[in-house]
Amino acid sequence: MPVLQRPEAEARAQMLDVHRYEIALDLTHGDEEFTSRTVIHFTAREPGDTFVEIRPVALHAATLDGRPLDPAALDGNRLPLTALTAGPHELRLDATMGYSRTGEGMHRFTDPADGEQYVYTQLFMDDIQRVFGAFDQPDLKAVFELTATAPPAWTVLANGRTEQLPDGTWRAAATPRISTYLVAVAAGPWHSLHTEHAGLPFGLHCRRSLAPHLDADAEELFDLTRRCYDRYHEIFDEPYPFDSYDQAFVPEFNAGAMENPGLVTFRDEFVFRSAVTDTERQTRGMVIAHEMAHMWFGDLVTLQWWDDIWLNESFAEYMGYQVLSEATRFTDTWTDFAIARKGWGYDADQRPSTHPVAPAPDDVPDTASALLNFDGISYAKGASALRQLVAWMGEKDFLAGINDHFARHRFGNATLADFIDSLARATDRDVHAWAERWLRTTGVDTLTPTVAEDAGTWHLDIAHTGSRPHRIAVGAYAPDPDHPDRLTLRDRFDVDIPADGHPTRHTFPKAAPALVVLNDGDLSYAKVRFDAASWETAARALSGLPDPLTRAVVWNAARDLVRDGELAPTAYLDAARDHLPHETDLAIVQGVLAFARTQIADRYLPPEARRTALTTLTSLSRDILRRTEGPGHGPEAGLRLTAVRAFIAGATGPETLQEWLDDGSVPGGPALDHELRWRILARLATLGATPLAALHEAIDAELARDPSATGQEGAARCRAALPDPAAKQAAWDALFTTDTQSELSNYLFTATAGGFWAPEQLDLLRPYAARYFAEVPALAARRGPALAQAAGRYAFPAVLVEEDTLRRGEECLTEGDPTPALRRALADQLDDLHRALRVRTAAVR
Repeated sequence: MPVLQRPEAEARAQMLDVHRYEIALDLTHGDEEFTSRTVIHFTAREPGDTFVEIRPVALHAATLDGRPLDPAALDGNRLPLTALTAGPHELRLDATMGYSRTGEGMHRFTDPADGEQYVYTQLFMDDIQRVFGAFDQPDLKAVFELTATAPPAWTVLANGRTEQLPDGTWRAAATPRISTYLVAVAAGPWHSLHTEHAGLPFGLHCRRSLAPHLDADAEELFDLTRRCYDRYHEIFDEPYPFDSYDQAFVPEFNAGAMENPGLVTFRDEFVFRSAVTDTERQTRGMVIAHEMAHMWFGDLVTLQWWDDIWLNESFAEYMGYQVLSEATRFTDTWTDFAIARKGWGYDADQRPSTHPVAPAPDDVPDTASALLNFDGISYAKGASALRQLVAWMGEKDFLAGINDHFARHRFGNATLADFIDSLARATDRDVHAWAERWLRTTGVDTLTPTVAEDAGTWHLDIAHTGSRPHRIAVGAYAPDPDHPDRLTLRDRFDVDIPADGHPTRHTFPKAAPALVVLNDGDLSYAKVRFDAASWETAARALSGLPDPLTRAVVWNAARDLVRDGELAPTAYLDAARDHLPHETDLAIVQGVLAFARTQIADRYLPPEARRTALTTLTSLSRDILRRTEGPGHGPEAGLRLTAVRAFIAGATGPETLQEWLDDGSVPGGPALDHELRWRILARLATLGATPLAALHEAIDAELARDPSATGQEGAARCRAALPDPAAKQAAWDALFTTDTQSELSNYLFTATAGGFWAPEQLDLLRPYAARYFAEVPALAARRGPALAQAAGRYAFPAVLVEEDTLRRGEECLTEGDPTPALRRALADQLDDLHRALRVRTAAVR
């Protein structure tokens, strides 16, 4: 299937001016197909040839200005439009389209809880072609007028307000000029809640089976939406540009959310049906704020081509965290960003696949390559760079530049150069030079301190490896005289580190502090190191630091030291064992436990050391449980839930887990909800300490108790986790089947793959590594980018940290002809595998 090349898009944008789409969808043709009729009104500025994109099951008719075109001329996804004359034109397309099970195009889902069906669109990049014909590129904006015929009990949602006409058809209000990838439709028997704010209708929508859970959180969700909306109107001059604001929580959604104007779609895991921590509620709030920021960054002003995706995602990421912290009760968002999000950027930036935040035009030649840049660099690193930019130029000037950008390009398209020019008009600082250093380069800088002391003064030398200037805060900490296990902030001062890399010296009065923390406050993007005395203090008193963001900076530094082979993985575990029982910040506890479990225990330590590591983590979890005994709400309840989850994940025997499952509760709470019961069953299945027949019966019984979509995924995960040759073969057949009628949906694929690979089962699993690399290229080619990414991320044999896995993976890259999406996923996984092997070697030394 041809992918759009940048020169083709540039030529078409020069030739065409697209005015309006009239789209008519009929969703009443069964479970596999729907019909799509499109009328496109456009003007050719000059005579010539071009093409329109559509990917139908069948193209029945096409006419240009009333003249029939041959449907057989469709070449892949391109219908040629030849010998266009200069002037206005009308193109009509009549097609049958196919529903998706992979979250791309028009996804159709049957809810196993009640049999109800739902459809929704995800049209990002080039998936609009799966729903209707279009000149599919972001800089050919147009007005969209949409109607849809749906089953009688359904409601149809779209970018604009919808109404049901007397004949039963649904009509959406015409949009302003938007890009093709932002068109959205969601249809089904939704459970809907409505309110109004600032004269604008707000809506929340979910599957009927989730109605009680949405109702329970509705006021929180509406309150967050109102607060974020008001804050954006305080900092942006341009008002919200669309006629309504609906938020639909949809099933089997691949991303966290999608910023469709007026109809934001979220993965419906954000409708919490089991207990969650306050940090997880904060994450949901951040996504709400992130997607609302896109109404300006991305929807009102849209990138011209996909090399500037950071103009959408980096800004929404930064604004999501910043606005949530300013406008809601979630005031510690940047701690969560530091511990849970920033490592995503650091890791991506140290792989061979790294790229600049703003890649050069030639580095994004087509839509397939553009899709690969939706990663930790475009989100986490880009947001970190913007946070550094604000620290460097000041928030007032930064916002002035943003508002200039909106005013100049509203309902249009813009480039990096346009944005930097707007910032430059708002400040006397050299923003263009800053952008070259920060946005056009790759890799992570490293800042290393050296502390010296003489009579009455101390000296700090900061060695800088890298190419970017940094404005950072340096924190100097001393022991609290009344509490030896705590530290107090003695001094904090700002330091400008030049881009040239030469060490900079700073001299201060008093004796040297016990701990020096570079990048205190986490305003820059760089790995930081410690002098020997500071690390000794941090290892002893990390949990005694007064600010959770400072603690997050130290934990991130320890994480980087482990990954770089400069700190033994067991030393990280020792620090976690010593300090997490005293940690009060939920995000830190969750982030440190996740790294310790999934990276250190499962990958960085050799198999013979894993049981000891898991015992350390379960012992730590018990300490947190003891500390949080008794009735609790808020942070204490969240810490307790986090400890229960960590204990389940690290359990090395079945006894305690089986007792909890039989009792329906953890002693002292919490009661086991669906989520915890499935976690326990998955761990029991992996351990295989119970007879297989009993495990099968337990899985079936739990599915009968919880027949929801989440229950189906839990059962698939548990069955794939069983340490039984027949169970593994059945799971493998489900993952890699070539029977289109039995292919797993994206979520069931991920659940099955997630259960399949377990470090406890290396001997059983080892033969499947060769099968994976032999079979995954065909799977990716057959099922498309979303499943290719899932196969590369979740089905990869990551637990087999062995040279043979590396060798087979590299052969697959060179000889297996993987699709671009799969190639990127495999390359990243293999680099992570390289790193794990290096860490193991360094630990032995």
